[in-house]
Amino acid sequence: MKPVEVEKEILSWADVDALVDHLLPQLGGPYDALMIITRGGLVPGGLICEALDIRHILTASVQFYSGIKQTLAWPIFLQFPSDALLLDKHILVVDDIWDSGRTIMTVRGRIETAGGRPELAVLHYKPAQSLFSDAAPDYYAALTNAWVIYPWERERDIPSAAIIPELL
Repeated sequence: MKPVEVEKEILSWADVDALVDHLLPQLGGPYDALMIITRGGLVPGGLICEALDIRHILTASVQFYSGIKQTLAWPIFLQFPSDALLLDKHILVVDDIWDSGRTIMTVRGRIETAGGRPELAVLHYKPAQSLFSDAAPDYYAALTNAWVIYPWERERDIPSAAIIPELL
């Protein structure tokens, strides 16, 4: 049986800037804080909080994988703000991509349980891969079915011939 070829979308920093620029006018606000989901949300979250002048930055570090293709049944919260920081707060939650939706929906649930009001924003939304047919991000910059490779990811899967020797 022949392996299925996965469509890949390799983004540049300019592509990320364009996606954030597309996302910004959609955002509701005002927000009491911005929660960045690590690690994919660090760059877009930083760009968004700078553009919107949001000073209260929170992080959520959620682990769903114990190894390659080894998904945990329940997430492990490696880092998450205390309930007191979320209670009665309007929180913009930012991640790079909604693939299955498990990570960002878990973060949303935890914010709601603490009494916060989350809104979800991602650069890319993959509705075909989502495990949540009744939910979607509140805001997204692009729809895709591709495997997205962001410029901050270490494993870019670019053939070595494409590497410029002067940059090594």
